[in-house]
Amino acid sequence: MKTVEKQAKTVEEAIELALKELGIDKEDAEIEVLEEGSKGILGFLSKAAKVRVTKKENLKKKAINFLEGLLSHFDADPKITVVEDEEQLKINLEGKRVGVLIGKHGSTLDALQYLTSLVVNRDAENRKRIVLDAENYRARRQQALEKLAERMAKRVMRTKKSVVLEPMLPNERRIIHTVLQNYEKVSTKSIGEEPNRRVVISMK
Repeated sequence: MKTVEKQAKTVEEAIELALKELGIDKEDAEIEVLEEGSKGILGFLSKAAKVRVTKKENLKKKAINFLEGLLSHFDADPKITVVEDEEQLKINLEGKRVGVLIGKHGSTLDALQYLTSLVVNRDAENRKRIVLDAENYRARRQQALEKLAERMAKRVMRTKKSVVLEPMLPNERRIIHTVLQNYEKVSTKSIGEEPNRRVVISMK
């Protein structure tokens, strides 16, 4: 976190100088008064006021500012909400045209999440996991993949023939593997190279 020390006639003047140099508002700063300052005989200044001001690490505000700037280039104007805890920032986008921000199988959403994570955690003392969602897409997509995995496993057990699924992102393939890992009669593996890597479901 960036810190500056400033001197002036009064504590308030010193704080204003520090805030101006840091380019932040008072609510975004941690302020420590090092010297109150005092006046000598007949009101002449004998000792300046001195403060140390540190810019607070506000990852939530950083995420919102970055996304607002980035999404202004898209044909969408979503509402951005953020829920923060000690480990992560859960960011949700809501609006009429958020579909353009999701992309095919969430590819655009994943790219936006990756960029947001890079920006927010750059130079951060306490890095946080970024989870970016749009209109609850991730939960809906996970449910769809879980149902797909179970449906394809039943087909494999019925026909005794392997099934090759469409190309998926790594996190989506992981859902398929996880759902079917406890099935006694089928096994899963990934084949191919990114971005065309696929899951194969076969009889054991």
